[in-house]
Amino acid sequence: MVHQDFEEEEEMDASGTSHSLGWETGWRLYEAYNELASASGRFEGKVEAPAVVVVGQQTDGKSALVEALMGFQFNHVGGGTKTRRPVELRLRYNPDCREAPYCRLVSDSEPRVSTPMPLADIQTYIEAENMRLESDPCQFSDKEIVINIEYKYCPNLTIIDTPGLIIPAPGRKSRILQSQARAVENLVRTKIQHREFIILCLEDSSDWVNATTRRVVMQIDPELSRTVLVSTKLDTKIPQFARASDVEVFLKPPASVLDGCLLGDSPFFTSVPSGRVGSDHEAIFRSNEEFKKAVSLREVEDVALLEEKLGRSLSKEERSRIGVSSLRLFLEELLQKRYIESVPLIVSLLDKEHRSVTRKLREISQEISSLDEVKLKERAHAFHESFLTKLSLLLKGTVVAPPDKFGETLQDERINGGSFTGSDSFQLPNKMMPNAGMRLYGGAQYHRAMAEFRLVVGGMKCPPITREEIVNACGVEDIHDGTNYSRSACVIGVSKARETFEPFLHQLGFRLLHILKRLLPISVYLLQKDGEHLSGHDVFLKRIETAFTNFAESTENACRAKCMEDLESTTRYVTWSLHNKNRAGLRHFLDSFAGTDNSTPTTIIGNTQATKLPDSKSSNSIVVDSSCSGQSQTITEMRLVDLLDNTLWNRKLAPSSERLVCALVHQIFHGIKEHFLVSTELKFNCFLLMPVVDKLPALLREELDSVFGDDLDSIFNITQLKHSLGLRKRDLEIELKQVQRLKEKFREINEALNF
Repeated sequence: MVHQDFEEEEEMDASGTSHSLGWETGWRLYEAYNELASASGRFEGKVEAPAVVVVGQQTDGKSALVEALMGFQFNHVGGGTKTRRPVELRLRYNPDCREAPYCRLVSDSEPRVSTPMPLADIQTYIEAENMRLESDPCQFSDKEIVINIEYKYCPNLTIIDTPGLIIPAPGRKSRILQSQARAVENLVRTKIQHREFIILCLEDSSDWVNATTRRVVMQIDPELSRTVLVSTKLDTKIPQFARASDVEVFLKPPASVLDGCLLGDSPFFTSVPSGRVGSDHEAIFRSNEEFKKAVSLREVEDVALLEEKLGRSLSKEERSRIGVSSLRLFLEELLQKRYIESVPLIVSLLDKEHRSVTRKLREISQEISSLDEVKLKERAHAFHESFLTKLSLLLKGTVVAPPDKFGETLQDERINGGSFTGSDSFQLPNKMMPNAGMRLYGGAQYHRAMAEFRLVVGGMKCPPITREEIVNACGVEDIHDGTNYSRSACVIGVSKARETFEPFLHQLGFRLLHILKRLLPISVYLLQKDGEHLSGHDVFLKRIETAFTNFAESTENACRAKCMEDLESTTRYVTWSLHNKNRAGLRHFLDSFAGTDNSTPTTIIGNTQATKLPDSKSSNSIVVDSSCSGQSQTITEMRLVDLLDNTLWNRKLAPSSERLVCALVHQIFHGIKEHFLVSTELKFNCFLLMPVVDKLPALLREELDSVFGDDLDSIFNITQLKHSLGLRKRDLEIELKQVQRLKEKFREINEALNF
């Protein structure tokens, strides 16, 4: 409806909700919602009070429309970007604020704190924030400037004015503006995604086919079910229409153009007179009352121009969509309905919050009463036992701790605890390891790491052996210059084994230490979950953490040293019974090698077998193998001489000698690997894992005795903790009173609404 007499409008009560709710009930309702909005940031259940979010392109007239809805001017209006932070205006109708709006700026860091501030200072603050962000790399911020406002012209609304959307030109020259456009669009989408918010979508166009702002809004609200569509700057559009039919289509766009469940069923049309309020020569209006009257007069003129273009009078339904006052009344009634519908839910939420704050207050009171030496010692001993119980539980296996928070996949474990990688940098594919994709912790993770170690090291092959290595290993003895290929094989074998297996020993220690250290935060989580954690005693907990970490590191170092000592002994002296199990095994190995030696040619001569001795100095040396014993002895002696010639007197490396050395090296390497695997796994289980079970309790008990021997006040922060708990208790008492007050307010409002 259009009010022709501004004074009459004022007498009719500027709060549209008062007609349906009653002035007193409406006042209490919006006062309770404003207080709830300030306090809800601390609640466990998030409360989103209904609000109107204004969205539009740059220069569509967003800020001007918001000012017209409020009844006074507060922000920059004009070309370019004038809003770089969303401005949340919590408006409340107050007939006692007749001269000027009563404004309070809410603190950015503490929502409960607000500072009374004149309107001029509010304007200065907003301008300063816009200028600050204009020189900031981000250009925009999603943190709202929150202002509580009471005024005789204010509707009971919460309005959020957002930065204007930007449509930059294409091309590389506009990259900066394109980046800003994306930032603004993301900010706007974030603000309008709350389902409790009503979206005020502004379109500055005379053709509804051009959906510049709706394009963004419909990404979040595709059906426009919570969107109010507003065509701004109506006074500039009316002269553009040449025919009445064009005006008809504009006022009632076809359903095919505005498909969806639009709030209000059809768009609203508004005009805001240009000009600023002030006392300087550039100001058009000398007061906000003059501005308010100009807005009402603009509505009357728009209706008259439309009726002149149409050649008929506007219907009551059509007039209800023209002007700022009609839009304000519609929004107030819409929000009032949302407010009323949310009251029962808020009463339930406040009941839950009241119980939660009461429980926290009771727990803090109990904690304060337990801050004496005797009770602290009792709690420390109980913590000690509970901590050890949790550690044992994690090693034995449990599903109490959530795997998504504390578990590690094999890939995570390799990144955080190191991988098993040899000199060739080969890493075992995840698919070859059981449970590689599972998020494990505790004993299960320890077992998987050890299994990967066995699989990786067990699959290691002896590194390649070059002829140069064999010859270099054949040095000069201290009493003769002959060659000793068996010694060369031992030298090469132990060297290859040491170089191959020593890195794996360090990698295993680092990996298992990582897994053990992870037990600490998981145990703390389980203690907190069961209410057995000593919260607030940071110094004491730090000493326990340090003691556990030092124990784990020193135990791993000692265990690794034992394994290193074993590896050194295994790679220092070759014991053939170790690598070939017994002397018969060694003989069998050498016999099998000789039987497969294809370098010794044989010739059948009649009923005898003639054998050419390998690598003999005489290429025509033939050994005749017959059944006569004398001949056999001769053959044996000739073979011995030939063997000495090959392995003692001749330094020219023959193929058979090379194969023999390589075979011996592989046999030595394999024997060391088997011993290394069994010994290392056994030692880490005995000297790293088991001490956590049988030695850690005693160490932590000693740490407790040491703690109790020190100044308990410094260890347990008794004085500081009493002070901090006292402050926390005071805050909870204030919060409890606030929740109680809100609870009673909404309960009374709910009873009044249901009366």
